[in-house]
Amino acid sequence: MLLVSKRRSLWVVPAVLYVAFCFWYTNTEGSLTSEEIEVIVARITENGTPPERVALLRQFMESDDGDQFLMFNSLDMADDPPDVEGASPGEDADQLMGRYMAYMFPALFKRACHPALFGGALGNSMDLVGIEGAEVWSRAGVVRYRSRRDLFEIAGNPIFRGRHKFKLAALDKTIAYPIEPWLYLSDLRFLLALILLAGVALSDVLIYGRGR
Repeated sequence: MLLVSKRRSLWVVPAVLYVAFCFWYTNTEGSLTSEEIEVIVARITENGTPPERVALLRQFMESDDGDQFLMFNSLDMADDPPDVEGASPGEDADQLMGRYMAYMFPALFKRACHPALFGGALGNSMDLVGIEGAEVWSRAGVVRYRSRRDLFEIAGNPIFRGRHKFKLAALDKTIAYPIEPWLYLSDLRFLLALILLAGVALSDVLIYGRGR
């Protein structure tokens, strides 16, 4: 009887931990409310955001479905970035970007948001249609956001506004836009389920044997 109880615990404990992780990793607060949207719009307007950008952000908020999304970023790092107040003179693009990410990484991780892909460019653009000046890129990255609410909480922090200037100085150009994931095999809920299932099943066999 004790053996059965221990064997059951081997499966139940990881299952409970997995459910807890999924609850944290998944947005359970629903989409942005109209009240939340108005507060955010008022804040970004007061910060001097141009009206056309305010309208774009409002549309993004009003179309919120409450689901996760990915932010795609193409980055062209500056060869000779300008000096920025708050940074040491002569800092290169990586150092300036590091100052920005020193805020972003903790802010992302505490809200179950994180980089999903990051890499350096192997060459210039191989397909380029309808856009000029986009032949050269340094890096690309994809960031997973749990919800649009999390994005605006991160960007609405006064610390973000103080750090964002480092990112702008580190780049010659950038393109960033949100993606609704239709096929996303890197979802941590999927990967964690596979890892836990394989690990627990192997442990079960090694500890209790095939025939028991």
